[in-house]
Amino acid sequence: MGNATEIYALRYATMSPRTLHMNFLQPDPHDTTAQDLDYFVWLIRTGGRDILVDTGFNAAEAEIRHRTLTRDPVDALASFGVDAADIRDIIVTHLHYDHAGNLDRFPNARFHLQEREMAYATGRCMCLGMLRYPFTVEHVTTMVRHVYGDRVTFHNGDGDVAPGVTVHRVGGHSDGLQVVRVDTARGPVVLASDAAHYYANLQRRSPFPIVYNVGDMAQGWETIERLAGHPDRFIPGHDPLVTELYPRVNEAADAYALHVAPSRSFAT
Repeated sequence: MGNATEIYALRYATMSPRTLHMNFLQPDPHDTTAQDLDYFVWLIRTGGRDILVDTGFNAAEAEIRHRTLTRDPVDALASFGVDAADIRDIIVTHLHYDHAGNLDRFPNARFHLQEREMAYATGRCMCLGMLRYPFTVEHVTTMVRHVYGDRVTFHNGDGDVAPGVTVHRVGGHSDGLQVVRVDTARGPVVLASDAAHYYANLQRRSPFPIVYNVGDMAQGWETIERLAGHPDRFIPGHDPLVTELYPRVNEAADAYALHVAPSRSFAT
């Protein structure tokens, strides 16, 4: 792998069709079409280490949620020569079903999670169906078992995972949502996860409708911009545009290289 840091977005599922109200809390009335929703996990390769960001969901969850699973996200790692048993560190941005499934398939991993996310996913807010809906109880209880198995590192705000790889709590979409900042040859790249499902959520300051705290979400956008330092260096969590802006590097895994410059710039 060498010492140069690489980041790959592995697309594993999609949801279509969607309406504008599914993508924006207050849609632009001039918009006429809505983008599909793509699902990704991210692989960071740095300093001889493979770090996985989020774990996706499996076929059973796809059927329950009516999503189209195009490939198993864990099995997709094999195209990079990575076995699930070889992964030692997994950053879980938050515990929603599409980011925290498959937690039982990484027998040697340590999970990096915000302390507030664990409290949120097991606390009184889960008595409300609207806030509970994006979680799957089996995923949450699996993470609880990992806590009892001494396999979780909790972060409280900002935290270090590896040299040049840091996590930062932004909240908003989920109370303990964290983003990941990665130092690369093109500068810091921020994996925004669901702090911005689409580029337009951040660029237009228009929230995705699944949100716990709109104020935290808005402040989180400012944090992302500060951490990235350039509009081309933040990566939204679900935008199909990612697959157009970045080169596809692996047909088998449907994977895209984020450590290289995009094919066009958002800078004005």
